[in-house]
Amino acid sequence: MFPDYDRIREIKAFDETKAGVKGLVDAGITKIPPLFFQPPDHFDDIHPDARLQIPVIDLRGVDSGGARWKEVVGEVRRAAETLGFFQVVNHGIPAAVLDEMLAGVRRFHDEKAEVKREYYSRDSGRKVSFYSNFDLYQAPAANWRDSMFCWMAPEPPEPEELPPACRL
Repeated sequence: MFPDYDRIREIKAFDETKAGVKGLVDAGITKIPPLFFQPPDHFDDIHPDARLQIPVIDLRGVDSGGARWKEVVGEVRRAAETLGFFQVVNHGIPAAVLDEMLAGVRRFHDEKAEVKREYYSRDSGRKVSFYSNFDLYQAPAANWRDSMFCWMAPEPPEPEELPPACRL
């Protein structure tokens, strides 16, 4: 890519800031750093006519068990194995709860870097963490995203483990 480019050094330096992508933006960068550049050969296997369609899984009737439950499990399995993600509808979670969850995550990402650093971790054993790119050290290029992650099952985090911006 660049003759004197040390990708590993740049990744470590980025990760050690514990500020994520938003930290770069808040610092006023004017160019996207090379660690985010996708290698040209990364796109060779994508067919130009490919159309991405996100699978929608309808949970209506799943609580009755039986054939419907098995059908939904099959849909989840296919979506997870082929695309890796899907949309769930008719899950019973009120829209107000979903809206407040999204608002809390936005509030967290808008926090000052010092506040978010407390949660920045690549330790998969933590119930609540913030990081940029779960696969930062393995992927051919970083993605322009930060994530806040909460393990909710089998044991959810205690309320005090959540960032204040995400508490009700």
